[in-house]
Amino acid sequence: MIFDEKTAKSYDDWFQTPIGHYIDRREKELIFDLVAPKEGERLLDVGCGTGGHLLFFRRKGCNVTGIEPSSHMIDIARKKLGQRAEFHMGKAEDLPFSDNEFDIVTMITSLEFTGDPQKAIDEAIRVCKGRVFIAVLNKYSLIAAQRRVKGIFRQSIFNNARFFGIGELTGMVRATLKGVNIRWGSVIFLPYGWYSFATGLEEIIPAIKNPFGAFIGLSFPVAFTHRTIQDIVKDHINIGAKDKHEVQEAIREMKK
Repeated sequence: MIFDEKTAKSYDDWFQTPIGHYIDRREKELIFDLVAPKEGERLLDVGCGTGGHLLFFRRKGCNVTGIEPSSHMIDIARKKLGQRAEFHMGKAEDLPFSDNEFDIVTMITSLEFTGDPQKAIDEAIRVCKGRVFIAVLNKYSLIAAQRRVKGIFRQSIFNNARFFGIGELTGMVRATLKGVNIRWGSVIFLPYGWYSFATGLEEIIPAIKNPFGAFIGLSFPVAFTHRTIQDIVKDHINIGAKDKHEVQEAIREMKK
């Protein structure tokens, strides 16, 4: 799903409200705990939206890149970050980057809107050489139930979203990386309307390995590979010593 200009602005404006600001802070606390970004690391945010998470990671010292299918979302993100981030238009299922290019790859509430979630996860793993973080809207939360009920009576962007639970999410990751160690947790346990008076209750609920928060995130390591070179060898392409023709994928990989 590609967001139009009105939806992009409405999405960004919501985070400026008191409740939106609080929820954004709680989500970023979980993100920081599970990602542990380090200064100088290269980070790709897949489905970067209006750039809120790119700005968060840039302030932590990361060199950030965002990819997003909506030009309206990117326009807002550019206003926030200017030249402090690199932006690309594109889809999560077909990332225009080399294998192992980034130290960190994040997908934060963007997997729900992809046409092929498994392919999107596989692509995130392919371009990563450090760790991947995925956060989704949890279908087993109170807020997910509220959204489903509201969607019956009025049109919402969430009517076109696919919500996930932790079991389904970890299953997709392990379909590609069998036996990988996954760390996970969730936050935002209460209905949105409660956050004007019940933030104290929210913060005493354990977040790590709790399957019921509306915002559920997981992280896992990715080992460095040389997939492009392996593919070339597998295809039996021979390059003689006097051959002056360059095989671009091999040269690019060797220079890394």
